Amino acid sequence: MSEAAQKCTPLYDEHVRLGAKIILFGGWLMPVQYTSIVEEHHAVRKNVGIFDISHMGQLIAEGSGARAWLNFMLTNNVDKLQIRQGQYTFLLNEHGGIIDDLIVYRIDDEKFLLVVNASRTGEDFDWLKKHLPGHVELENRSADFGGVAIQGPRIRQLCHALFGKDVDLPTRNHIVDLPFEGTNVSVARTGYTGEDGVEVFFRAKDATKFWNAALEQGTPMGIKSCGLGARDTLRLEMCYPLNGSDLSPERNPIEAGLGFFVDLTKPNFIGRDMLLRTKERGPREKLVPFRMKEKGPPPRPHYAVFENSERIGEVTSGTISPSLNWGVGMAYVSAPHAKIGAQIDIEIRGQKFPATIEKKPLYRK
Repeated sequence: MSEAAQKCTPLYDEHVRLGAKIILFGGWLMPVQYTSIVEEHHAVRKNVGIFDISHMGQLIAEGSGARAWLNFMLTNNVDKLQIRQGQYTFLLNEHGGIIDDLIVYRIDDEKFLLVVNASRTGEDFDWLKKHLPGHVELENRSADFGGVAIQGPRIRQLCHALFGKDVDLPTRNHIVDLPFEGTNVSVARTGYTGEDGVEVFFRAKDATKFWNAALEQGTPMGIKSCGLGARDTLRLEMCYPLNGSDLSPERNPIEAGLGFFVDLTKPNFIGRDMLLRTKERGPREKLVPFRMKEKGPPPRPHYAVFENSERIGEVTSGTISPSLNWGVGMAYVSAPHAKIGAQIDIEIRGQKFPATIEKKPLYRK
């Protein structure tokens, strides 16, 4: 990949200063870990951790008819959103395949913020632009924003330290603007870890100031800066899908077990016909979580899944769960075999290791 294609977030210098191990992720130079993935993972489960999410894309749609247009472009029902409320949803192609999974926030009556995956920002913007009616404006504001996710059971304590004791966190899936050191930041009660937490968006030029304030104020709470490695183990324990691994343009939300975020009662949206067909016939394959039955090498993407020596699917995500201290993962398997409690085998380097299909989530408090 060329130098030009390697993008840095406004917090890149902070990650280097903190001694992070940097990797290329979706075209971005991002921290994969600072100390250790396991240590950072446990900080989020027990105390609080902070992640740089400035690489995520931010698109703004506004104008008369923006709500109706987004309801045609996205699977969830945008009409149900109150002002300052958000929802998880999908952007699909005509065949019902997932271009991206994202969160859409209704900022004003006809103004919306779409927080999209970093590696899909350009593609999402082009797809939306292609279907844009004349009365709606769409802007890619990604370069203007920085963002962090602050996650963990001590989040309320940290937010009081950052924003004031009398400031309450927004309710789940809502977003509010809060004053912070002479500027305003947007605080959303969302996250990708299974813990309580917020995602905070601010002007790119305020990123370093906010990051360092959060680390300083969070010191008594045991805060740790966390990289992509811990983000992956945390989300996998909760069976949250990763775009590009568990979700792709070849898969639809019904196959991924995410039909809850699809409103098929809406009369029309892109990909609806294919989803309706999948729902009526039943999906050919389903995304299932599994847990290894014995200690051994971790499951990884593209490993084959077997049942009674018949190949029934393929692993999409896998790791050793720091909370369970056990190999876990997700895989697409043929629908007749996708039953909770089913005994399967994962082929790892030519050897088969036993596993069990589990109920979501894999980790419970």
